[in-house]
Amino acid sequence: MKLVAMRYFDDIQPGDRASFGGYAVTREEVLEFARKYDPQPFHLSDEAAAKTHFGRLAASGWHTNAMTMAMLVAHYEANPIASLGAAGIDELRWLKPVYPGDVLRCETEVLEARASQSRPDMGIVRSRLTTFNQNDEPVLTFIANALIARRTAA
Repeated sequence: MKLVAMRYFDDIQPGDRASFGGYAVTREEVLEFARKYDPQPFHLSDEAAAKTHFGRLAASGWHTNAMTMAMLVAHYEANPIASLGAAGIDELRWLKPVYPGDVLRCETEVLEARASQSRPDMGIVRSRLTTFNQNDEPVLTFIANALIARRTAA
């Protein structure tokens, strides 16, 4: 097992990039998520989905967000970061449907890193996150506003 140093706000620069993930989307998970959180017909039924622009059963966009978050957390577990949570996301876009059988992956790029004016123990990192399918087509994008501890305050 390799030891990876904790990344703090002080270690993060605009332009930093990361690629990670590999999430296989299953029919069972699409149906389970939809039944519980987004029970629209095109997320629950092949027949209903066939009558829409999706053409077939499609994952909820919120499910795509959840799968993206699972990949992000796994990335942070393998590459520890001094995360203090997030202040939200901006510009969320679902670009293409996600279907059972797709395999998702993520890329991030740091857009901005600035020290907090009100909390000197943390910084705010704005990153663009894009989720791609197995054909390297973007399916989701958003800008995350992450709160990261500063090493100087740790």
